[in-house]
Amino acid sequence: MKLDSPDSVPGGEDASGFRFAVVASRYSGEISARLAATTCAYLEERGADAVDLFWVPGAFELPGAIQPIAESGLFHAVVGLGCILKGETDHDIYLAHAVAQGCTRITLDTGVPVLFGVITARTVEQARARAGFDEGGKGREAAAAAIAMARLHRELPDRLGPVR
Repeated sequence: MKLDSPDSVPGGEDASGFRFAVVASRYSGEISARLAATTCAYLEERGADAVDLFWVPGAFELPGAIQPIAESGLFHAVVGLGCILKGETDHDIYLAHAVAQGCTRITLDTGVPVLFGVITARTVEQARARAGFDEGGKGREAAAAAIAMARLHRELPDRLGPVR
């Protein structure tokens, strides 16, 4: 097993007993569609009780959709997916930063793990490689991390107990 493979993420093996939401950007359609397909397949192959897929227009809209989904109490983890390509300006940097901060804020505010599966790339070819058109990819990695975080959040109350 490779160290950087999705299977090397602790807890990424068994998703039974967990419900996941996958929120994907329609922008950069081919890349996002691949990310969504591999993420959902990974979770379903590992026995997730539910995998619900939601689509938003672009990456900037991810936090706005993820927040009510996380607040619903229906899911143990949410995976945000998309692709932000480098353009002629620095717009991609500001966009990626805003989306990452939004997803982090939702995790901290709701206690529901939000996994960041947004690819930032300089070229479409680079994005395709990261999306796993050949094998693996960021969708699978985000799914494995979602399983691990869902399991950890389930175990935390028993493991933390009162401070002595």
